[in-house]
Amino acid sequence: MFPPTTAPETKIFPCTVYLCILLSTSKNNLTILTGKHFISKKNAIFAAMRTILEKLDRIIGNTPMVGVHYQHKGKKGVVYAKCEHYNLTGSIKDRMAWYIYKKAYENGTISPDSIVVEATSGNGGISFAALGRILGHDIRIIMPDWLSQERMLLLKSFGAELVLVSKEEGGFLRSIQISQEMAAENSKVFLPCQFSNCNNTLAHEETTGVEIIQQLKKQGLSPEVFVAGVGTGGTVVGIGNAIRAVNKQAKIHPLEPEESPTLTTGYKVGSHRIQGLSDEFIPDIIRPHLNNLDEVIKVSDGDSILMAQKLASSLGLAVGISSGANLLGAIKLQEKYGYDTVISTVFADCNKKYLSTDLAKVEPVKAHYLSPEIELTHFSVLEKAM
Repeated sequence: MFPPTTAPETKIFPCTVYLCILLSTSKNNLTILTGKHFISKKNAIFAAMRTILEKLDRIIGNTPMVGVHYQHKGKKGVVYAKCEHYNLTGSIKDRMAWYIYKKAYENGTISPDSIVVEATSGNGGISFAALGRILGHDIRIIMPDWLSQERMLLLKSFGAELVLVSKEEGGFLRSIQISQEMAAENSKVFLPCQFSNCNNTLAHEETTGVEIIQQLKKQGLSPEVFVAGVGTGGTVVGIGNAIRAVNKQAKIHPLEPEESPTLTTGYKVGSHRIQGLSDEFIPDIIRPHLNNLDEVIKVSDGDSILMAQKLASSLGLAVGISSGANLLGAIKLQEKYGYDTVISTVFADCNKKYLSTDLAKVEPVKAHYLSPEIELTHFSVLEKAM
């Protein structure tokens, strides 16, 4: 028990949703009481932030994994998919945002009064906004203006200030430039830089990839092939690293929209409707790893929409368009490698962010589409990693 001080003032910081710090102040001195120790205000606040982030891992990660069973051309197959829409904001990007904030507070590159500014195609920005508000940060998001209304409304609901950029103004590449300009003008700006931050990759190498390995192991299985669409590239590179650490012969396939094959061509080409993939350029995260990855798988955006619709209508799995794309890519690879091959992927987000898009409309079927030929029969639920 501490001896009483003269007229102490008690303050509770907005960031202390999960941890309250008692500040005892006098006219010329500020100390923070923690157990039997006096520590500096700065160190205590940073410790509080780290504690909040550590507790947040209880609602981020450790997601369910399902085995999606299907029939195609008389063959039966199963694809194992991580259900990442069970994360805090409904997408896999929570893992990356949580890890980037955590590392930034550990190494001191962010401060409690930092303004978080990020260029995003949606899910990443939503994750940075939600977690940033928990930590007490102001959030500014720069994004293309053609993305779904649900994404924009969610960002606003988390208190983020939006800066929308049209195609004529430069689209996604201009969004990144604007974020860099904001940082140059204001020293308080913190840029997560999800497209170039190695902690994006590490988040998936140390969490998502490890969980996939553990969940398959509990079924007596080992990952042999992994495929995922490329937005930042953090998912396919990070999970790929984790899987190849236990199986050097594993095949790791990036996936991209058939209508906009940026990875294959090396530059922006065409347009597509799989939001979150192929953001007009090859991200720095994946560029050095392209030679170590296997063949880039291409799927049509229309086929992906049909498959996402089928996952919901046939199995009750309410996932987004990129999840339909990932399942199609996995089925294509199972045809290539054999139906007994252990193939895994991710269902990156939920369908609720796309109700104003073509996902909620009747999609025309084209001759080369795979989805109409596939019957989704049922899904099994794997034991959680932890």
